[in-house]
Amino acid sequence: MYIFFFVVPFLYFNWRGLSSLVQLNEIITFIDSIIKRWWAWSLKIKQIISEKMPYFGCEEMVKDLKKALSNPNVQADRLRYRNYITRVIRCMTEGVDVSSVFMEMVKASATVDVVQKKLVFLYMVTFAGVKPDMALLAINTLRKDCDNPNPMIRGLALRNMCNLRMPGIIEYIHQPVMNALRDKSSYVRRVAVLGCAKIHSLQPKAEIDSGMVNELYSLLRDPDPVVMVNCLRALEEILHQEGGVVINKPIAHHLLNRLKDLDSWSQSEVLTFLLRYRPRNDDELFDILSLIDTFLLSAQPPVMAATLRLFLHLAAAHPTVQVDALMRARGPLLAACGAAAREMRFTALCHVQQVLRSQPTAYGSHYKRFFCAFSEPTYVKLRKMEILVELVNDENVALILEELNSYCTDVSTELAQAAIKAIGRIGRTYTEKCLEILTGLLVLKQEHITSAVLQTYRDLAWFCPQCTAAVCRAVEGYDDLPQDDEGKQALLWLLGVHGEQISNAPYVLEGFIDGIKMEVSSAVKMELLTASQKLFLSRPAETQDMLGRLLHYCIEEDSDMCVRDRALLYYRLLQCGMNETRKVLLGPKSDPSMTIITGRTEEPVNHWASSFNTLDPLVGAESRAQDVPAEISDVGGEIRISDPDQDFQNGTLGEAGDNEGTPVASEEPMLSLSPLVSHDAFEKLWMELQVVHRQCLGVSRPTVSPDTLNSAFQLVKIQILAYSQSDARPWKLYMYSWSGGTVILAELLQEGVEEQHRHGNLSLSIKQHPEEREAVKSFVSVVLNVLRTLSSANSN
Repeated sequence: MYIFFFVVPFLYFNWRGLSSLVQLNEIITFIDSIIKRWWAWSLKIKQIISEKMPYFGCEEMVKDLKKALSNPNVQADRLRYRNYITRVIRCMTEGVDVSSVFMEMVKASATVDVVQKKLVFLYMVTFAGVKPDMALLAINTLRKDCDNPNPMIRGLALRNMCNLRMPGIIEYIHQPVMNALRDKSSYVRRVAVLGCAKIHSLQPKAEIDSGMVNELYSLLRDPDPVVMVNCLRALEEILHQEGGVVINKPIAHHLLNRLKDLDSWSQSEVLTFLLRYRPRNDDELFDILSLIDTFLLSAQPPVMAATLRLFLHLAAAHPTVQVDALMRARGPLLAACGAAAREMRFTALCHVQQVLRSQPTAYGSHYKRFFCAFSEPTYVKLRKMEILVELVNDENVALILEELNSYCTDVSTELAQAAIKAIGRIGRTYTEKCLEILTGLLVLKQEHITSAVLQTYRDLAWFCPQCTAAVCRAVEGYDDLPQDDEGKQALLWLLGVHGEQISNAPYVLEGFIDGIKMEVSSAVKMELLTASQKLFLSRPAETQDMLGRLLHYCIEEDSDMCVRDRALLYYRLLQCGMNETRKVLLGPKSDPSMTIITGRTEEPVNHWASSFNTLDPLVGAESRAQDVPAEISDVGGEIRISDPDQDFQNGTLGEAGDNEGTPVASEEPMLSLSPLVSHDAFEKLWMELQVVHRQCLGVSRPTVSPDTLNSAFQLVKIQILAYSQSDARPWKLYMYSWSGGTVILAELLQEGVEEQHRHGNLSLSIKQHPEEREAVKSFVSVVLNVLRTLSSANSN
């Protein structure tokens, strides 16, 4: 190699005609520097490989470390000794088995250097389970360090001794932990309190040490706030099988007075523990609320949420106090909705949505705070859109619809479809404005947008019968066939159910039938069969030929058994006659004159206060309960109603009788709004049950506003779900209530003008499941009192 470096420059300079010795010396010096650099780089690369890739020669490296740690010259050099210990820890974290140097590391713990002790203790905790016999030799060293004059060393030794996971360790650490509970240093007491919990975790089935529990209870009055909070957590772990730590009046007041000395994490922990204490009287209650009132405005969201939950829990019998607390916490909760951390933002949005269940108008003036930012993740945007739908009113509907319209063309398919469906939910109240936006979106001719718009049309026609005419006009202007399965099913449903109002319905259906051989989805084929059969009943002349072709193909050629069975069913229905087919396919339709009470019904705060500041709002359990209540659910095509009294005994239902969550045991049944019944569940249950009681009430319909009527019935625990327009004849109103374990569904009916003049009253029809005559009598009495009160107030 050296010959190469010298010969090549020599030939080169001869060729250039340069023969100066000075220049030659410069060249030789330059080449020598290159060689030195190359040699240094090779050593550096070798060192990097040995450090970063320990699996190359790791056994030799561990032997070198063991030899170095045993070298008296290395032990005499304090800095060098620590460097070798650091290398052992580095190898340990990289996965190298350095358990062979255990004894050398135990000897290294005998030092006054705190940093070196931390490194050695970390090593010992890691390999104590691998070398249990040798770890016992380290126990004496650790117990000796527990008596060290330095509190930092005492705490370190105690903490690591409690972290040793090896058989028989409890008999060695129990006494040092008990002694450390009375240590003068607060740091040592903090470690000792947590050590008590670790001792219990090592033997969870052992008998609880009463002396340790008493000592921990006494330490709740420790001057160090961290020791106090650690005691609460340790007692909660130790007494878990007995229900956790007991919060009595002295402990509760002591914790309340110490709140201001705690950090944010400790404050939220203490406030959560205070949920277990119930004040003896109202004076004590309001004293406690005064102490924690300032924490409602805390800048730390966990503290604010924990305080609000405690407020709602303590003031369960004072609804006005709960409302005031929610209003005071509105500012911090809105601030948390704009937090930098997206997780915190999402959590705050979920809790805002929970508050809106009881205060739908509380955040109405702050709707712009829930507009989506470009950089926000999709799950935050989806939650914000759900809140925007709930905040819509006459003043902000135009701006909210404009904002949602801008999301409909988002690059995210999920977000765009969610925005379209949000516009559809607003359309149940503001039909014309929303239909104009939805019709404009169809012009874009993008598949996911078209599918979502058609599904929204279907939902509008289903939930709001008064929107049917406008939806049918919008569908008439749509010529292209959707490609998405969900969009196809939505369009076919509209053509089948409302085909008599859509002029080009047979021609659109014919396009689907002509392409039936190319259709893959069996759900679309069955929806096509149903739509064609229904349209045939309303427009037979235009549909007869295409229906015959469709049935022939599905019965004779289609390989899907579900489709063939559906086609055979419809074919045999037609053989039975048109009247029988109509009875099976065309059930009773919703009355277009009925107006569904839109928006979410206001709930008492106690319905959801227990789940505030928990994971329930995040996982969506509460929002799912709004659509299909847990107590009334559709399972396998049947309505299943559970018994609230039985659920209360099993601990699964919080409210069975009154707002306090206690069952009513009086002889006269009392009414309740819990659990909620959705519009779909009410309609399905109403169609299945028979009328158990019908009565002419002898009073006329009070001429009051719908809001007044709804508020009056809610005061007596009766919820109105739907009602006719004031000028409709006949006029109807549907409502429900609970009485113990039975649900009561009722219909108020006022006939036409002539009938009203002849009878001069309202008629009440009641359906019930299960039947209970006493509950029906109570319900009729309450309804009659409300109507008479409203009529007398109106006359005055």
